[in-house]
Amino acid sequence: MIGISEIEAAAGRIAGHIVRTPTVPSPGLSALLGVPVTAKLELLQRTGSFKARGATAKLLSLDATQRAAGVVAVSGGNHGIALAVMAAALEVKATVVMPQAAPARSVEIAEGTGASVLLTDGMAEAFATAARLRDEGLTLVHPFDDPVVVAGQGTVGLELARDAGELTDVLVSVGGGGLIAGIAAALRALRPGVRVWGVETEGAEAMSRALAAGGPVPVDLSSVVTTLSAPSVSQLTYDHAAALVEEVLVVSDREAVQGCLELAEHAKVWTEPAAGCLLPAARRVRERIGADARVGLVVCGGNATVGDVIGWADRFGLR
Repeated sequence: MIGISEIEAAAGRIAGHIVRTPTVPSPGLSALLGVPVTAKLELLQRTGSFKARGATAKLLSLDATQRAAGVVAVSGGNHGIALAVMAAALEVKATVVMPQAAPARSVEIAEGTGASVLLTDGMAEAFATAARLRDEGLTLVHPFDDPVVVAGQGTVGLELARDAGELTDVLVSVGGGGLIAGIAAALRALRPGVRVWGVETEGAEAMSRALAAGGPVPVDLSSVVTTLSAPSVSQLTYDHAAALVEEVLVVSDREAVQGCLELAEHAKVWTEPAAGCLLPAARRVRERIGADARVGLVVCGGNATVGDVIGWADRFGLR
C-alpha cells in the first residue's frame, strides 16, 4: 500500500515540474447540486490532466542507463501526452503506444513532442506492444501499475487535503485506478473521515468489475471515454480501492457527456467525459448522503476538442 511518506516524497521530487492546480469552491455547481461543491481543477495541469504528475515522478526516478535507453507508455490519450511532453522536457526518448480509437488530438500532441507513436487495434494490443518494447530494453512507464506513478498521482490528494475547506465526500474518475489509489491513500492519512467514491462509465468498468470479483479481471471495452478504458485494473490499484474507496459508481456515456456540458455551463470549465462523469455520480452521492454533504470533485482532465464534444452531444441527442 502507498503511504503518505511516499506521496510527500513524490511531491517534493516533482515540484517545479508540475503545477499546483487550483482547489476552488464552485458557486455554480453548488447551486446545481444543492450542497457545497469544491473543484480540484487538475485539467489546468501541464498537458491538460493529472497524468503529468505520475509520469514526471517516474521519469525523475530513472537512472542514467534507463534514461539513455528510453521509455515506453501505453495510453488511451492523456498518459501518452503526459509522458511524451514531460520526457521531452527532461530529454528522455519516449515511445507511446495508443489504440486507433484514441483522440486524434492526443496522437498529434504526442507526435509533436518528437515521441514515437505506435497505433494498435485496441487497448489490449497496445498493452501487449508496450510489454514487448519493455522486454527489448525500454523502461515501461505504466499508467497505473507502478507505485512510483501512483504516489505521483497521490499528490493531487495531498493538495486537495491541504487546500480544500470542509469535505465529506470526494469523487474521483477511475480508469486503471492509479489516480483514485493515490488520492485515497493521501486522504486516508490526512482527512480520514472523508469518503472517497470512484466513478466509471458503462463499457469501461474495470474497477467495479474487479471489486465484484474479488480481484482484477479483464473487461470488454465499449465506452466512448477512451481515457477511462483500461482492459483491467492492477492488483496494486485494486488493493487500494478495496481498502479505501466507499464504492465505485457507474454512469452511462450519455450522462458523462451531459456532465461535460453542465460543467461548461455551471462551473465554467471545459472538460473531457472522464471528468464529466463525476457530475451524474455526484447527484447520486448527494441523494444518499443528504443536505449535509460537502462534495469535492477531482476534475481530472480537459483534453477534448470542441468537435469531440459536439460530436458526442449529437450522438446522444444532447443538443
